[in-house]
Amino acid sequence: MRGSEAWPAILTAAWLGGMAAAAAPGGSGAAPAPAEERRLYVASPGIRNYVEWGGKGVLVYDVDRGHAFVKRIPSPFDDPDGKVENIKGVCANAATRRLYVTSLSRLACIDLVTEKPLWVEALEGGCDRMAITPDGRVLYVPSLEGPHWNVVDGITGAVVRKLVTGQGAHNTVCPPSGRRVFMADLRSATLLVADPATHEIVEHVGPFSAPIRPYTVNGAGTLCYVNVNGLLGFEVGDVRSGKMLHRVEVPGYRPGPTKRHGCPSHGVGLTPDEKELWLVDGANQHLHVFDATRMPPAYLTSIELLVDQPGWITFSLDGRYAYPSTGEVIDTKTRKIVARLADEAGRPVQSEKLLEIDFAGGIPVRAGDQFGVGRA
Repeated sequence: MRGSEAWPAILTAAWLGGMAAAAAPGGSGAAPAPAEERRLYVASPGIRNYVEWGGKGVLVYDVDRGHAFVKRIPSPFDDPDGKVENIKGVCANAATRRLYVTSLSRLACIDLVTEKPLWVEALEGGCDRMAITPDGRVLYVPSLEGPHWNVVDGITGAVVRKLVTGQGAHNTVCPPSGRRVFMADLRSATLLVADPATHEIVEHVGPFSAPIRPYTVNGAGTLCYVNVNGLLGFEVGDVRSGKMLHRVEVPGYRPGPTKRHGCPSHGVGLTPDEKELWLVDGANQHLHVFDATRMPPAYLTSIELLVDQPGWITFSLDGRYAYPSTGEVIDTKTRKIVARLADEAGRPVQSEKLLEIDFAGGIPVRAGDQFGVGRA
């Protein structure tokens, strides 16, 4: 082939090769997928109304840069009487791009992209620690240790149902399956289970040995692990049978006085792979780790905390990090403290209301949970 004849063939081959590269996954002509950014959202004041541990607002941290402080989203709540209300709960949904926080009296919805409040609603009976269904359409918001839960439309903020339980509404969990919502009253030893399709109580688990405090569930929503008053440890319940299965106490440690919450263990969580259970020990300022692949879960080790008595525990979505309420960040494999949360001025931050939210191109793609729920 002469040179003048070869050029069209070469150009055609080059053009076809370029088109193939553009069409191929990861080809040079394809727009690169936006890099994901993992963020930890920490609502403050997240321990009572102690503004000295984070001020007021939602503090955001970069998980992949040593949990470095990124920014502060202003609080959606005003303080008409000059007193800052403590935050009672936090949850989010990536599909609807919304973040929710409760104060003692109000539920607020924040756009995760613009970071502006969309609405703030004062709910009858006040608010406590809520949960959101996986589709982001419904929130179950307990009244402030009152007799009912408000079932709230996640888009409009309208109350669609008042679910009366007659006790001290407090904590709420909706696992990834989304088939059930778990509701605990401070003054009841029985865990209530609602059907989010009908907003009716359909199951009961327990009674446990004492009134229920924090708890968690596996991803399938078939097992629950509950803290109860007076116990340095946890109890296990079977959701299908409704029966308590096991009582597990921490070996080698004794319960004692705590600064807050009035019970030795106020916090229990499963790692996302459901292989380990982590337990809070406020009295001894420790976390205790159990093998959750066995039943009952078997004690593995303990981790001493350096900052304060813990009152909560949750995890990063990949399970690499544990987040106790003390602001210490723990590597779940090495059991070592690898970071401590601080605000924009370098002051230490503590909160019991925190969760991971991941972004790609500035858009949320997944959201974690304030509870350490199973995801297996």
